[in-house]
Amino acid sequence: MIRNTAMALLLAATFNVNAADQAPAKADPAKAKPIAESVCVGCHGVDGNSPAAPNPNLAGQHAAYIAKQLSNFKPVGDKPALRDNAIMAGMAAGLSDEDIRNLAAYFSQQKLTPAVAKDEKLIAEGQKLWRMGDFEKGIPACAGCHGPAGAGLPAQYPALAGQYAEYTEDQLKKFRAGERGNDPEKMMRMIAAKLSDQQMKAVAEYAAGLR
Repeated sequence: MIRNTAMALLLAATFNVNAADQAPAKADPAKAKPIAESVCVGCHGVDGNSPAAPNPNLAGQHAAYIAKQLSNFKPVGDKPALRDNAIMAGMAAGLSDEDIRNLAAYFSQQKLTPAVAKDEKLIAEGQKLWRMGDFEKGIPACAGCHGPAGAGLPAQYPALAGQYAEYTEDQLKKFRAGERGNDPEKMMRMIAAKLSDQQMKAVAEYAAGLR
């Protein structure tokens, strides 16, 4: 009986040690600030609010999504990076897995200064696409994945509320052209293939005004 109990305790201790070894390290946003101030600031701002529309706002974005995107800019072994972007490839090349976790946590905790939607006609058209999609073209409602208010879901579906319309439109075009291909199950590539330029512009404008 004593021997069995001792064996059980040994196995439990071994399991706990292995579980601890396999658990992902906790992110430390404070360690990311020097990187944000020196590497990211030019394009995304030190607080994740980009100074220019071609570069996305990162403030308030889901940490898991940011981490996935940063990792996708880096090649894995002999396989090319899932996201092909020369500038971001250079920026991400020197980042360790720990750096990526820390940066993702840091930017997710920053307060977003949202973009502004301006074109009322585009907003109205974009709202219909966002809420109902386009049945005739087989386009699902954007809200199905990105939420009614554009909050998204961690890791797979980014928050789009308050994002620059120009950036969102550009990414939709890249999905349609196959220039961006890191979407799960090719979901965004299939949807974007059915969107016209006008629809992309409209839904991007609407998303910019979501809060």
